[in-house]
Amino acid sequence: MKALVKAIFIVIIMHALSLQAQTAADSAAIKKAALDYVEGWYEGNPERMERALHPELAKRIVRTDQNGRSRLDQMSAMTLVQGVKRGGGKDTPIEQQQKEVFILDIFQNTASAKAIMSGWIDYMHLAKWNGEWRIVNVLWELKPQKKSQ
Repeated sequence: MKALVKAIFIVIIMHALSLQAQTAADSAAIKKAALDYVEGWYEGNPERMERALHPELAKRIVRTDQNGRSRLDQMSAMTLVQGVKRGGGKDTPIEQQQKEVFILDIFQNTASAKAIMSGWIDYMHLAKWNGEWRIVNVLWELKPQKKSQ
């Protein structure tokens, strides 16, 4: 019985310690980085996009050709920032813009988040880099196109 009580006590202590690493400030900063990325795209604001990204970001998508062979396409931080400088998602009507951000997990200086946007979904890995949360990796998938009637 003492061993069980001791084990439960250790689990409670470990849980409490892990919660200390996940501060409200970190959660807010992670969400801010994700929203700078999402809203920076829709606004055509390269400064917001760049602020959200680690300089060595890799954004990847798996594409499959008509023969069923997959390839991995990649964009860099510079590619994303340049795309925003060219206008990004500014032409997306406000009523069609999706800006849903969900923090999936935080552990110490790493986090995972999901962003649902108009045409795609991004799964992001973020890192606390020099005291600021930055997006390091993005794996994304296009949403199925709605058929016109």
